[in-house]
Amino acid sequence: MLTEEKKASLKKQLLKMKEEAENDLEQYRDDRAKEDYPNDKTGEISSVADHPGNQGTDQFEREKEMTLYEQAREKLMEVNDALRRMEKGTYGLSEKSGEPIPEERLEAMPTARFNVGELENNKK
Repeated sequence: MLTEEKKASLKKQLLKMKEEAENDLEQYRDDRAKEDYPNDKTGEISSVADHPGNQGTDQFEREKEMTLYEQAREKLMEVNDALRRMEKGTYGLSEKSGEPIPEERLEAMPTARFNVGELENNKK
């Protein structure tokens, strides 16, 4: 079982992760707001593309930003879920077996919900 000191340390780590994810989401929202004026981002004076490759590059960048946004959103959801488990007193217990999750795993991945062996069994 986790000591109160260890839980406090992991909670601090989770709160830092939450702040990082919220900052990433805010950055994405700020970038999206700037896209109301797409020529500002590319430096073009006309909305007509000079070359079809530019459109591909712009599309790639939008998709990359959307992927990063989704990753930050998922991270935030996982962190919030871990913090709720702490409040309920179920943090550090596998959601599948109810067995304690090893401290080393929680240090490496504070949002862990399962033991490693349980994950491997699901893949088979």
